[in-house]
Amino acid sequence: MVAPALEALGPVVPVVVIDDASRAPDVAAALLAGGIRCAEITLRTDAGLGAIEEVAALDLAGFTVGAGTVLSLADLESSVAAGARFIVSPGFDEELVERATALGVAVLPGAATATEVQRAVKAGLDTVKFFPADRLGGLDTIAALAAPFRAVSFVPSGGVNAQNALDYLRHPAVPAVSGSWMATRQLIADGDFPSIERLSAAFTSSLAGIA
Repeated sequence: MVAPALEALGPVVPVVVIDDASRAPDVAAALLAGGIRCAEITLRTDAGLGAIEEVAALDLAGFTVGAGTVLSLADLESSVAAGARFIVSPGFDEELVERATALGVAVLPGAATATEVQRAVKAGLDTVKFFPADRLGGLDTIAALAAPFRAVSFVPSGGVNAQNALDYLRHPAVPAVSGSWMATRQLIADGDFPSIERLSAAFTSSLAGIA
């Protein structure tokens, strides 16, 4: 089963690390103006939940906000209460998958090995986050895993950038990539929303070159 929200996220899931929740609406608006339809706002900072609330309250047409670095059921519950419509975890946790499904939100758990991919399949999923992609062999490893797991899609995260994202996306097992190059922590802190829009638009324009 592919959670419906995951299908609607598009080919790139920005990983947003934010230190000031009040900047979140401008980040979301800049991403959307650049053609990106979602953001994974991580819980790595104290501002994460507040940022999710700020974006959810905007109710931007065509934009989906999710929570990243979800490590526990408490993280999941608070993220959904804040308005997250999908959750992302660095690893696979069956309890989180079950609870997210019960709450009606999409879930993208991390998987680094064939064992973890197989556990995700057993839990009813067919899309996993491949993390940390750059440390695990990148596209070569995804291709190796995709051979036996033919019905599984992989979303690489970790070391993904504007230069290698298209290579990932050309593989049929990769429906989307996850990265932060278009909305870095520094750009957000600087309030440089025009650059976020420009980098987002540059990447979405480059997708036309994918066969």
